[in-house]
Amino acid sequence: MNVQLIIAAATVVGFSLVAAAFAIGTTIGNGLVSSRAVEAIARQPEARPNIFQFLIIGVGFVEANGFIALGLALYLFFVVANVPALVSALLAGAK
Repeated sequence: MNVQLIIAAATVVGFSLVAAAFAIGTTIGNGLVSSRAVEAIARQPEARPNIFQFLIIGVGFVEANGFIALGLALYLFFVVANVPALVSALLAGAK
């Protein structure tokens, strides 16, 4: 089996795992932050503007972590493993 093929396959699997973790983690984090904000507003309706401000900040932090993970996955995919070059070399070798 070709070593380049193994590297390309492992990188694609790793990229898929990081992207899935990014999607699941961000979704769960946004749900937790939003549910806690709704609970806090239900307990103290007069503090709604302040709670809403912290909700926006919390969701921003959760989304920032997700985008950092996605950026890292793209970096691994395109720069470290250089998968497009590996795939084109494998396709050229198969002809």
